[in-house]
Amino acid sequence: MSAEFVGVIGIILLVILMFLRMRLGTVMILLGFLGYAYLAGWDKALIMVGLEPYAQTSFYQITALPLFILMGTVVAAAGISKDLYEAVRKWIGHIRGGMAAATAAACGLFAAICGDSIATAVTMGKIAYPEMKRFNYDDRLSTGVMAAGGTIGILIPPSTGFILYGILTEQSVGHLFIAGIIPGILQVLFYIAAITIICRINPQMGPPGPKVSFKEKITGSASVWPMVVIFLLVMGGIYGGIFTPTEAGALGAFGAFVLGFAMRRLNFSNIRGALSETASNTAMILFLLVGAYIFMRFTAVSNLPVFLSNFILSLELPRIVILIGILVVYIVLGAFLDVLIVIILTTPIIFPTITGLGYDPIWWGVMVVRIMEIGMITPPFGINLFVLAKTVKQPLGTVYRGVLPFVAADILHIALLIAIPELALYLVHSMG
Repeated sequence: MSAEFVGVIGIILLVILMFLRMRLGTVMILLGFLGYAYLAGWDKALIMVGLEPYAQTSFYQITALPLFILMGTVVAAAGISKDLYEAVRKWIGHIRGGMAAATAAACGLFAAICGDSIATAVTMGKIAYPEMKRFNYDDRLSTGVMAAGGTIGILIPPSTGFILYGILTEQSVGHLFIAGIIPGILQVLFYIAAITIICRINPQMGPPGPKVSFKEKITGSASVWPMVVIFLLVMGGIYGGIFTPTEAGALGAFGAFVLGFAMRRLNFSNIRGALSETASNTAMILFLLVGAYIFMRFTAVSNLPVFLSNFILSLELPRIVILIGILVVYIVLGAFLDVLIVIILTTPIIFPTITGLGYDPIWWGVMVVRIMEIGMITPPFGINLFVLAKTVKQPLGTVYRGVLPFVAADILHIALLIAIPELALYLVHSMG
């Protein structure tokens, strides 16, 4: 068998075993080792599998991963998410559809400190849904905006998706963080525009909430400003070249602890929970990363990425057609699998094709994360839909119908980013 054919067999076995619910990290290590041994010999395979785990988890930049995860878990433990929602609701909740718009905006703010899609959707589901229910919001609008809003968690930095993409492609994590800011803000604005159109067509779906005084708006925002300052300090430090992403993660985690203690919301129990969740999530991601690198060594020696890239480029199709085809594949994968898993699985294979087509690797990092978000809310298998339906105890059909306008907004957003790549690259280019 040719080396390329062995690589294809490895990919097929990986997909089969993954859908048989075997642990992905274990499967990648096993298939990567066996495939490498078949093509390069057992001695080289044993050396490779012995060196890779340490080599791929012992460099300085990877420490940004647990630090940003810790920042998000501590802030969540301190209950800042509720403060974010209440602050935004007091400013815009009185307009028609305002509480749904406040949910979208609060999801964007929470994304700036969380970095996880499902966690954002679940957290906002528990906070925002009872409030919208209390003011007679249509369940379709309520569940739709929470499912879609949750996806902002992996686009607005800090994002574990960007960290993994940066590690796998050797791109600057700091540049990826900065590149995600404008597209993340635009995503929130697209969702608010969708809510406005929905409520203009059918005003009963989002009745106006109660008005509050200007003084209440100011006092309600007081607990949010410290977290906003931490985010601006972290991202501003990266943008200005003052901090590396690792240093920024350390500052953000420290600031989260200081804020939690200052607000008297941290105790031994929730600190232990935050540390335990951080350790668990970090270990899971690192295990997947080790498996990915071992499997990458197998695919590299099989020459599959180069073969696939050359084959696609030889089709002589317009590059926009190839790009759209790849994006559709990502949407389908995102409907079945977690974002981080898809990034780890596909990046080593797809990345050479994208760079061969002449697309900017930083822009593509934004596009990968953004298109994966659509997969997470695309019926019938979007992960966020199932999680949210369980959280708010609503039928899946209600969530399906509610999320469709936001999927349409996502597609328009993607089209805008393709038409104007500078929306993702402007801040990166201005860093000098």
